[in-house]
Amino acid sequence: MRNVIYKTVVLKASPDALFDMYVDPVLHQAITGLPVTIGAEAGAEFEAFDGALTGVMLQVVKPRLIVQTWRSPAFAADDPDSILILSFHPQGEHGRIELVHLDVPDQDYEEVKLGWREKYFEPWREFLAS
Repeated sequence: MRNVIYKTVVLKASPDALFDMYVDPVLHQAITGLPVTIGAEAGAEFEAFDGALTGVMLQVVKPRLIVQTWRSPAFAADDPDSILILSFHPQGEHGRIELVHLDVPDQDYEEVKLGWREKYFEPWREFLAS
């Protein structure tokens, strides 16, 4: 059975701005607090949290969709990369991010699930409030 993490978050910014914040390394770093390598085109490499998260951008449809491979150090060498899908939508005056994270290995599932809230969405909310 496939592991799936599904989260929805509404943030006080337009969906276009949220998309740009995710793919811009300077803004992404401002949100997470650590250097990020990321690009806004398919094939761009992704690295965050001092190299703890790595992947490749598979598909980028500006400003609505990001699909990337994703893995952490808790993945076993023979675990395939997981797939992260982020879609960006209007929600009234704000933006909504729909996150679907597929195939996170059992040994990392709870940590990744918690990490999305603690390492991304809560800091993103704080960043937008400042």
